[in-house]
Amino acid sequence: MAGPTTAERGARQQEPSGPPPARRLRSARLRTIIILVTALVLLGAGAGWLLYGSKALRVERVTVSGTRVLTPAQVREAADVPVGSPLISVDTDRIEARLRQELPRIDAVDVVRSWPRGIGLKVTERTPVLLVEKGGKFVEVDDEGVRFATVSRAPKGVPLLELTVSRSGSAAASHRRFGEDRLVREAVAVARSLPAAVARDTRVVKVRSYDDISLELRGGRTVAWGSSEKGRAKGRTLAALMKAAPAARHFDVSVPTAPASSAS
Repeated sequence: MAGPTTAERGARQQEPSGPPPARRLRSARLRTIIILVTALVLLGAGAGWLLYGSKALRVERVTVSGTRVLTPAQVREAADVPVGSPLISVDTDRIEARLRQELPRIDAVDVVRSWPRGIGLKVTERTPVLLVEKGGKFVEVDDEGVRFATVSRAPKGVPLLELTVSRSGSAAASHRRFGEDRLVREAVAVARSLPAAVARDTRVVKVRSYDDISLELRGGRTVAWGSSEKGRAKGRTLAALMKAAPAARHFDVSVPTAPASSAS
């Protein structure tokens, strides 16, 4: 039997040895994927250790900003930040809730991580717009009607709130309908409506009923305000009326389109 011809032998020598190209490509891709997955696992483990196990990213200091009446020490104590814990594990929402509960004077607080080792407490305190005298002390009321603190000395420039609701007649019906908290909010709305010059002179905001609110100003002057409705218009009318009648002692802006003033 004759052997392979010279042409057949040459063809066999030209055939590639080893696995076909497509198989080699799949094998290379598989190796690349294995290397990438291994690298990601190692990076994740390293990052986890750095964030949770390393001493380099643990809480060492707590800073406080924005306080006016409160002291930074009071805020830090109420916040009770877990110093020494991994910074990443600090529950900022829980700290915010704790501060609001422990310190009602705080209106808003932002707890931020200050990498690599700090926690920042950015505080906004409530500002009193009215005071309620009680037992020789003063309860501060903010611009939302929230009674947030009791102080022994009245803050300068903040008027007193007097609730003198009658227990009979229409005033009593108003009190039953709206409740004391609602009447306090109405007084707050009036205080917020006052022009700056009038607000500085206001000493007392009196509430007899929902639609019977009045002001006592410095120098014995009084203002019949009515309800808190149309407050901005009443404020503008009162400022113009006081300018037009500087000697007047009593002003009525309960109907801002028909104001009145008198000297007695």
